[in-house]
Amino acid sequence: MAKDKGLTALEKVMIAAKAADSKKATDIVIQDVRELVSVTDFFVIVTAQNNRQVAAVLDAIEEAEVKEAGVKPFGVEGADEGFWALLDFGDFVVHCFQPEGRDYYRLEEVWNDAPTIDFEPDEPKSEDAE
Repeated sequence: MAKDKGLTALEKVMIAAKAADSKKATDIVIQDVRELVSVTDFFVIVTAQNNRQVAAVLDAIEEAEVKEAGVKPFGVEGADEGFWALLDFGDFVVHCFQPEGRDYYRLEEVWNDAPTIDFEPDEPKSEDAE
């Protein structure tokens, strides 16, 4: 059973973003929606290339949150379909899209008044990096 370690929402958001990055999710965007939405504080929006990668990203985020923050999602939606899946942690929601879904829904544009939080991936994704 996960025991909440009392991290801030932003600390948990960064854990999720790093976990997504560890599974090669791309276009990671973190939006602070506290002034715009009453049900959550942050959105973490990421892109995964296919159903298998969506599943891997979701699993990595869940595992990292349990291990590092002691929290589990309250809900998981769309994981079986893989086109657009989300993890609801209460104070933040992770949206994991395949490219077509990300282009179609343009979620970060819907909430374009929300400030973004800087996130820098740990390693470059370029195949030229040595």
